[in-house]
Amino acid sequence: MEQQTNYKTVVFGGGCFWCVESCFNMLKGVVSAVSGYSGGTTENPTYEEVCTGTTNHAEVVKITYDPSQISYSQLMEVFFFLHDPTQLNRQGEDVGTQYRSVIFYQSPEELEEALEAISVSKNSGRWQGDYVTELAPFSVFYPAETYHQGYYHVNPNTPYCSAVVGPKIQKFKTYFGEKNYLKEQG
Repeated sequence: MEQQTNYKTVVFGGGCFWCVESCFNMLKGVVSAVSGYSGGTTENPTYEEVCTGTTNHAEVVKITYDPSQISYSQLMEVFFFLHDPTQLNRQGEDVGTQYRSVIFYQSPEELEEALEAISVSKNSGRWQGDYVTELAPFSVFYPAETYHQGYYHVNPNTPYCSAVVGPKIQKFKTYFGEKNYLKEQG
């Protein structure tokens, strides 16, 4: 098996991880996107605990990517397309600190790049209002339960997926397909 040492990771939250994970797994250069939790104080939290809002964790996605195929700034472009960074502790009808907009940076360079991505997104005019995206140093990532991984792919017809995830994925595919960011369908 060929060892890849040039892969990097990024961890961020932009609302429900089902939406975010599904889209990122479609991008060229993304090796994996894994749903999970980060930013809180509870070790090995469960979904039920995170949903109470008492763990301080956010629903996040940990993305492993090949920087020779997709850049951090391109990942940030997708991140700011997929969620509204002006909504505090919510995305649409999903309300709570676990749905906050957050970028967990892993180096001073990533922090600088995240600040630049926020500036680019603000200047795009896509979102109106003050950005509330939290920038926090990364400490630990806890993978979500197995049934959350690839949730939309397995459950596209559930009411939430049909009403929320599916339409978001279609907008994503149209926009980023035209930019040639998507993996070949096969």
